[in-house]
Amino acid sequence: MTKEDLIESIVNKIGCTKKDAGLALEAILDSITKALSRGESVTITGFGTFSARKRAARMGVNPKTGEKIQIPAMTVPKFKPGKGLKEAVR
Repeated sequence: MTKEDLIESIVNKIGCTKKDAGLALEAILDSITKALSRGESVTITGFGTFSARKRAARMGVNPKTGEKIQIPAMTVPKFKPGKGLKEAVR
């Protein structure tokens, strides 16, 4: 499913315009992104929790040359599915 498919699904469920559905989806995604960039977590009950997690620096291997490279520490997004989502997928 693509972003366009999600917008179409919103239009079909609530009967708004495609433009309004697109703006709503953009607002939700933007809010989640900003919260994660501030180090906050976002919990949507029944769906799951988005959070930012620090990943330590580590050694890696360039698969093309076999050369060892240092991979720097970074913060990455993480998603933990909620009970409702887990049950729906099963």
